[in-house]
Amino acid sequence: MSDGSRIGRAIVVDDEEALREAVTQGLQLAGFEVESFARAERALERIDRAYEGVLISDIRMPRMDGLELLEAALKLDPELAVILMTGHGDVPLAVSAMRKGAYDFIEKPFATQRLVDSAIRACDLRKLTLENRALRSKLEHRDELEAVIVGRSAVVSALRERLRAVAATDIDVLLTGETGVGKGVAARAIHDLSERRGKPFVAVNMAALPVAAIESELFGHEQGAFAGAHRARVGKFEHARGGTLFLDEIGAVPLDLQTKLLRVIEDRSITRLGSNDAVPLDVRFIASSKESLADLVAEGAFRDDLFYRLNVASLTIPPLRDRMEDAPRLFQHLVSEAALRYRREAPEVPADVLAGLSSREWPGNVRELRNAADRFVLGLGVDETASVIEEASLAEQMERYEKSLIASALAANEGSLKATYESLRLSRKSLYEKMQKHGLRREDYTE
Repeated sequence: MSDGSRIGRAIVVDDEEALREAVTQGLQLAGFEVESFARAERALERIDRAYEGVLISDIRMPRMDGLELLEAALKLDPELAVILMTGHGDVPLAVSAMRKGAYDFIEKPFATQRLVDSAIRACDLRKLTLENRALRSKLEHRDELEAVIVGRSAVVSALRERLRAVAATDIDVLLTGETGVGKGVAARAIHDLSERRGKPFVAVNMAALPVAAIESELFGHEQGAFAGAHRARVGKFEHARGGTLFLDEIGAVPLDLQTKLLRVIEDRSITRLGSNDAVPLDVRFIASSKESLADLVAEGAFRDDLFYRLNVASLTIPPLRDRMEDAPRLFQHLVSEAALRYRREAPEVPADVLAGLSSREWPGNVRELRNAADRFVLGLGVDETASVIEEASLAEQMERYEKSLIASALAANEGSLKATYESLRLSRKSLYEKMQKHGLRREDYTE
C-alpha cells in the first residue's frame, strides 16, 4: 500500500455497504487515507475549513442524500472538493450539482482508476486552495499585527516574529514585562492570530479578584454551593471554552489556589464548586507577570511546578526605553486611536513634540505614552511632568536627541528624504551620513 499522506485524504459516503467497501479499498490501494460512512450526517462531522482531502458521495441515499450533503458541505467551506457518484438516470441531476459547486461526478458503473484519478486531482486542488488561503491569512495577519504591535525597532520586529510563531501553535504561553508594556495587547494578538480566533478571549486580572470570591469566579459554582449561591454560575474557565483564557498577573494567585490551577492546566478539566462532575476544558492558557516568576519561586511565593508548566513558551515584552526610536510613530498611532475614541479630528503632532518624546523617561511605558496621547488629543498638551533622562552623559544625550529629531522628522514626513532634510535644514549628504550613524532607515518610516 502507498503512503496515504503522500496521496491525500478522502471521505466516502454510500449507504450500500458493498459499493462503499469497494470504493474505500480502491482508494486505499492507491495511497489514500480513507474514512467511510453509511450516513451523510456522520461525514459532515468530519469536515471543516481545514479538511485537507476530498469528499466522495453517492447521490441516492436515505435521510440526507448526496445533493443535500453537497449543499451542507459547501456551507462549511465553499471551496471544498466534492465528487458525486451517480446512476445513469441521475446524470442531469449531477450536472446541475456541478453548477452548484461539485468538483466532478462519476457515472456508475465506473472503473476504480477513473475515481482515483479524479480524487487525486481534487486533492491537489484542495492542497493548493489551503496553501493559498494560509498565505493570504498570513499576509493579512502580518498587516494586522503590525497595526497592533506598532514600531520598527529591532526588538519589536523580533517580538512580532515570536508572536506569530507562538500563535501558530496551541501551546500555553507566559508573557513577562514591566507594567504598561502591553502584555494584554500581546495576549490578544496571539489569540487573534491563532486557530482559536472567533472563539472567546477571556481576560482575568488575578490581582484584582477578591480572595474570597476567586475560586467561584474561576471555577463557577452550583446552586447552594455556599451561602449566597442562589443559582448556578459558569466560571471564567468554562466561559473561555474553545478559546483563550488570559490570566493577567499570575504571580498574585495565592499558593493554595496555585495547586488547583496547576491541576486544571494539566488535566484540562474543572469541577464547579458544589459539584463532583468534571467539565472538559478546551482552552489555551496565556499568563502574564510583571515580576519574575523565577524570583517568586526562589522566594517560595510561587509553585515551581506551576511555573515550569506555564513556561513552555515565554516571551518578554520590551520596555519603551529599549525602543525609544519607536516613540514618535507609536505616539502618532496612539493619537489616532484617541481621536477615534473621543470622536475628535486627529491633531497634527508638531516635530518638536515628537522629538521631545525620546528625551523623557516613560516608567509607565506604552500605557503612560497612551495617556499622553489622550491629553494631547484633548488639548491638554503632553505631560510636562514626565522625567527627563539624566543618567546619560551630555554627549550621549546630544546623540540621542539628534537621533530623535531625525527620526521624528522622518515620521512626520512619511519617509520622504527631501522633505526631511529640508525641514531639518541639512544637506542631502549630511542627512544620509547621520541616518547611517544612528541606524535609521527610510523604509521604516514609509507606510
